[in-house]
Amino acid sequence: QTPFKLLNCAGTYFQLASYAHLSDEKDTDYCVRLTKEVGVATIPVSVFYSNPVVDNKVIRFCFAKKEETLAQGIEKLIKFEKYLSN
Repeated sequence: QTPFKLLNCAGTYFQLASYAHLSDEKDTDYCVRLTKEVGVATIPVSVFYSNPVVDNKVIRFCFAKKEETLAQGIEKLIKFEKYLSN
């Protein structure tokens, strides 16, 4: 329901998502903007790289949350879709 391209994940509490088609921002900046402007916290995947210069425009959503928290997050991402692109 959101414009993110979800990547395959298994055995985890995290959903990886590409935003490369939405923005050219660094993942760290994009995650800060999502938190501040949309109200949904995400994790920039580049913080886990041994070479932090690499940025594949991938972020993590944690889904180890209550169902209502996840529903609210999805509603915010849909409602504020205009803020997801630059």
